[in-house]
Amino acid sequence: MPVLPGAEPYRHEGGEAGVLLCHGFTGSPQSLRPWAQHLAAHGLTVSLPLLPGHGTRWEDMQLTGWQDWYAEVDRELRALRERCAEVFVAGLSMGGTLALRLAAKHGDAISGVIVVNPANKMHGAAAHALPVVRHLVPSTKGIASDIAKEGGEELGYDRVPLHAAYALRNLFRQVDRELPQVTQPLLLLRSPQDHVVPPADSARILGRVSSQDVTEILLEQSYHVATLDHDADRIFEESLAFIGRLAPSVGKEGTAAGG
Repeated sequence: MPVLPGAEPYRHEGGEAGVLLCHGFTGSPQSLRPWAQHLAAHGLTVSLPLLPGHGTRWEDMQLTGWQDWYAEVDRELRALRERCAEVFVAGLSMGGTLALRLAAKHGDAISGVIVVNPANKMHGAAAHALPVVRHLVPSTKGIASDIAKEGGEELGYDRVPLHAAYALRNLFRQVDRELPQVTQPLLLLRSPQDHVVPPADSARILGRVSSQDVTEILLEQSYHVATLDHDADRIFEESLAFIGRLAPSVGKEGTAAGG
């Protein structure tokens, strides 16, 4: 299936500091493209891949699992490591979950982690029913476009494939066990008014990681897809400042800005 217009991956060759951005479940690079472009404009090397099964039609996700999604971002990370002296990982929602797993697995190869409304658990009775229901019902209503900003729209599926939702539940459980292995500096930005991921998920993540350098920022004006919402500029600036603090060469002539 052809990729939906706007859902294409984004890459930019910049300087010696690189950032891998991971989009969310049933979403696409479109939700993070402005963020990626902001970082690229400040001289960073940026990779924003399209996860398998995403950006085409929801039926394609039925054939993929969390191992496929993780393998894609893991490959992109390894490519960035060959190109850049320092690499940061970032993500929205499930993309934040994937970024945290990369941090847990790659250790010192990653200089810092940035997550926006990261997901940690599938809540409610439906989660317990998934192992059975996924064989009876192919999909349920979508979760895209939880945005407060008038006219804001996320390019994502209007249906959630239940086989993929079951895989997502398993990803959450896997990463929750691995969170104590996350030791890198962590910037967590979350929306108090989030209709997709509850505040408990961020609290759980902050309580389980081993990072000593942790910053939590509230995005008071935004819903779940905050990267396309009223607080988008704040996300962009705070993440750039976070990277700049940990990789001082960012934005200086002849180093990260040299691309």
